[in-house]
Amino acid sequence: MPETLPPPPPRPRRLQLSVGAAVVVGLVVLSGAVGLGLLKGQAAPTESVAIAADADESGSSGELYVHVLGAVEHPGLYVLDLDSRMVDAVAAAGGTTDDADLAGINLARTLEDGEQIIVPVAGVAGGGGDAVAAQPADDRVDLNAADQAALETLPRIGPALAERIIAWREENGGFQSVDDLLAVPGIGEKLLAGIREAVRV
Repeated sequence: MPETLPPPPPRPRRLQLSVGAAVVVGLVVLSGAVGLGLLKGQAAPTESVAIAADADESGSSGELYVHVLGAVEHPGLYVLDLDSRMVDAVAAAGGTTDDADLAGINLARTLEDGEQIIVPVAGVAGGGGDAVAAQPADDRVDLNAADQAALETLPRIGPALAERIIAWREENGGFQSVDDLLAVPGIGEKLLAGIREAVRV
């Protein structure tokens, strides 16, 4: 009677479980990697920088330009705040001279950008409650009040001559007559004749 062999032992179940666990772990790792990649891909758009809301507001200058002439210590162009008044413009020009006629201007009036302010001299025809009304009745240049820019509007008067006129005026206490221009270096009879009708004292 032939000898019967025992059946082969069953495959260990532990090995089957190990292979299944490895597959599950692999799937979990793969899913985690894919999920992390997706999260990284979505993170960038959230890192945007907000634009300052008040960027446009800082562009406004908040300034106005006024040209101050007449009976002030330092005639010229001045930059003031938007809410400035006539008194601020006069103060910026060094205040008024002793012969200024303050009744000819309204010191409380608000200013506008680009305007010209002329502080009148006492006893000079003109006057009024505003800077416009305080301008002389004619268009002649006042040798004792004009700044360099106004003097350069005269025929044949350039920057150098305008500076000499102002220097002579400051050194000698002003012009008493138009003929006093002959005392300014560089101004002769011919030049004076060409500007005589355009100037006054």
